[in-house]
Amino acid sequence: MPDYSIGVDLGGTNLRIAAVDQEGELLEKITLGTRIALGRDLVLKDMCDAIQQLVAKYREVGPLTGIGIGVPGIIDMASGMVLESPNLPGWTDYPVRAEIEKRLGTQVILENDANSAALGENWLGAAKAVEDMAILTLGTGVGGGLVLGRRIWHGMTGMAGEFGHMTVEPEGPRCGCGNHGCLEALASATAIVRMAREAIANGAAPGLSLAASSNPEFNSKAIYNLAIQGDEGAKKIFRRVGRALGIVLSNLINGLNLPMYVVGGGVSSAWDAFAPSLFEELRQRCMVYAATSPEPANKQGASAHVTPTGKTRTLVTRALLGSDAGLFGAARLPQVSIDQNFASAVSVRSPS
Repeated sequence: MPDYSIGVDLGGTNLRIAAVDQEGELLEKITLGTRIALGRDLVLKDMCDAIQQLVAKYREVGPLTGIGIGVPGIIDMASGMVLESPNLPGWTDYPVRAEIEKRLGTQVILENDANSAALGENWLGAAKAVEDMAILTLGTGVGGGLVLGRRIWHGMTGMAGEFGHMTVEPEGPRCGCGNHGCLEALASATAIVRMAREAIANGAAPGLSLAASSNPEFNSKAIYNLAIQGDEGAKKIFRRVGRALGIVLSNLINGLNLPMYVVGGGVSSAWDAFAPSLFEELRQRCMVYAATSPEPANKQGASAHVTPTGKTRTLVTRALLGSDAGLFGAARLPQVSIDQNFASAVSVRSPS
């Protein structure tokens, strides 16, 4: 059996721990509820107990490469401290990595959950054929990540990829970060429900009003179901979601010129509801996309535009790994770290 690693996806609702081999084969996955209300110590105990359970089970069948953990929020990469995490109340300025390492008696690699999702999609998902990519993760909030040369790009302090807090509407709805009109305030699951309730309050969405009054779990999925059934109020919300995503992606494509941009997270399941507006915005706003789009060059159905190189395309697509992207990415972190350290050692030893 090849080497394996442990990946952890720590979310505000679910805690998932998996053993994954070097080829990306899922050996076993443990899914638990994240018992946030009972405190940090219990959550870490649940996590570490599950990790130790998997390590004990697979100890005899292959060597453990390492343990990677994806955590929502802003992480100081040097210290392993969670600086801020809206989905983990009470974890602000908390030395998560040190606490986990103390419990396990071994080193772990801590990473932002959206960065882990980017790495997962680049390893096994939609972006496995490219070296460089960006991801937008649409969930309770909106996260993002960059992979360059198959490695996560952290930026100066580990905060690169905060695409959810790019401004789309300068005078738009207030975001949890304090700004107005962030992508997160317009394209997250939370934003979708808020826009639906605003439309209901304005008396402009009878279908949404009926659904909200009859469904105790009136959430973004319920609103999506209405949209695909043709409800105009719900369709309007997803057009706004697509427009916001298209504006941000236009800026990313113009600024980064990467070969692939992936949209993931739970809200990406509503792709067919928001993608038409997303691509409409790209065609109207993005110079680089217009020059490198795989779409027909004109409305008459002419062949896709061929760039001067004859092969380069800008691809915008939905993630393939679903909710497992972050889990696989977390499991990939130890191997990427080993490869990086090996490359650095070779570079140091090579003669000038």
